[in-house]
Amino acid sequence: MSDSSTPSRQSTFKALARLLPFLKPYRRQFALAGIALLVAAGATLAIPYAFKQMIDHGFGAAGSGSIANVNATFLALFGVAAVLGVATAARFYMVSWLGERVTADIRNAVYSHVVRQSPEFFETTRSGEVLSRLTTDTTLIQSVVGTSISLALRNTLLFVGGLAMLFVTSAKLTSIILGLLVLVVVPIVLFGRRVRKLSRDSQDRIADASAMAGEILNAMPTVQAYTGEVREAQRFGSSVEQAFQTAMRRIRARSVLTMLAIVLVFGAIVFVLWLGAHAVLAGTMTGGDLGQFILYASIVSGAVGALSEVMGEAQRAAGAAERLLELLALRSSIASPLHPKPLPPRHAGGASLQLQDVGFSYPSRPDHAALSHLNLDIRPGETVAVVGPSGAGKTTLFQLLLRFYDPQSGAILLDGADIRDLDLQVLRGAIGIVPQDTVIFSADAMENIRYGRPEASDAEVIAAAKMAAAHEFIERLPQGYASYLGERGVRLSGGQRQRIAIARALLKNPPLLLLDEATSALDAESERLVQSALEAAMVGRTTLIIAHRLATVQRADRIIVMEDGRIVETGTHASLVALGGIYANLAALQFHHVHA
Repeated sequence: MSDSSTPSRQSTFKALARLLPFLKPYRRQFALAGIALLVAAGATLAIPYAFKQMIDHGFGAAGSGSIANVNATFLALFGVAAVLGVATAARFYMVSWLGERVTADIRNAVYSHVVRQSPEFFETTRSGEVLSRLTTDTTLIQSVVGTSISLALRNTLLFVGGLAMLFVTSAKLTSIILGLLVLVVVPIVLFGRRVRKLSRDSQDRIADASAMAGEILNAMPTVQAYTGEVREAQRFGSSVEQAFQTAMRRIRARSVLTMLAIVLVFGAIVFVLWLGAHAVLAGTMTGGDLGQFILYASIVSGAVGALSEVMGEAQRAAGAAERLLELLALRSSIASPLHPKPLPPRHAGGASLQLQDVGFSYPSRPDHAALSHLNLDIRPGETVAVVGPSGAGKTTLFQLLLRFYDPQSGAILLDGADIRDLDLQVLRGAIGIVPQDTVIFSADAMENIRYGRPEASDAEVIAAAKMAAAHEFIERLPQGYASYLGERGVRLSGGQRQRIAIARALLKNPPLLLLDEATSALDAESERLVQSALEAAMVGRTTLIIAHRLATVQRADRIIVMEDGRIVETGTHASLVALGGIYANLAALQFHHVHA
């Protein structure tokens, strides 16, 4: 939807109307807020009438009767003020509650939706941009739901009620004022369209700056190692300056809109009041009528001014709503089937795995086959090593097994079931992975390992840590298992992070274990410890190992050599060395280097 192709109000309301599913569960609260709103508006509209009574009957004649009238009028005025105060407080409480509740629901919905997207989404979307949507954009929507909708309804009621009372007071003066107000609305609408476009641009620039900051803060050691601090600060400064300039264009447009609304509206009212003053002098209106007309005109003009302000807020929120709803409208290419099949009961020896003529190309590189005509049959409990040069398709194979992507041809069967027929949670629950790039969360050691199986007891976590040769170094941390590991595990060495990840996978106790360079970050002593731990962990489960260091795969039941997305050699370490092919060359290079 183009910002310039549709009138601003129509497109604003259309965008905000798409938020209705988030508002529907709270119909009762909206009804209570509406009642409070009607009572408050009614009390506000009663005040000018009370002033008319006071002027015409209280001050119109001297004597005790006039004093009694004044007393009664002021008592009634205080009663109206008390009702107005209670109703306004109730309205404020209810709409503020609604604003906070609906915003929390939208944040939860967007975040829950985003974390279910496929890796393809995260390859093309910066996390900082998503965070900006979750914070800045939802805050704008909160201001609309929690304040602007209420103000818009309140001022609409005051405008309609005040206008009706103006006609009752003086139809002639009101007709003149309405004719002038029509001239006021045209420039407000024209400027409103510009404000809407600038509002969206402003939010996009803020999201860009957030995304850049998030990316750089996550790569600070690299930035500092390449002495890029000044350059990155300048780049961020330039992005912030762009956001500032865009925001200033929006603010200037809003300022002109507000100025036009106030000057034109109050100019029209002053002109009509001038005519009213002449009518009082001519005796065709009473002083009370003119006083009432002035107060109702003030209410109507205040309502118009407030509505123009609210429209500005609504236009900003409409842009935010569009972006959030765009995120919610995204449909992941990888999803659980509507009627998933159950995974067959677990074998004592692990899972069986078959790849049947699998072909796959990444969406970003459709012309390049990452895997081609891949056929593989792995028995339960078998340990299979996958080796080959970089770019051979080893990691791609793991991504397909976890169903981060679906192959364009062929099928992958886990225990005889096509993984596309399984619920994603069930499939991934049956697979444990130790990735090459270990992820450590901002939590203590106990919770980092427990991420593998959230319901696991402390004793089970410690047992998994012992199996992964992580128990000793965790015990030496300042608070042991309660030690905070720092964001992305900055307080641990590479080998320690790797062992935490291995413990996490072992705690999960899956029938299929994927090890992607699981010992790549370990020193010789740690590698020996982890290797023996992994060998113990492989018992009773099927294991696939990706490794460049061939020393770690020599004891595998079978070694598969991949090149350019195809399996080119299969056998044991001894048979492949004897074959004299790719594996033999890799082995000769590595072991010659080790002995040299």
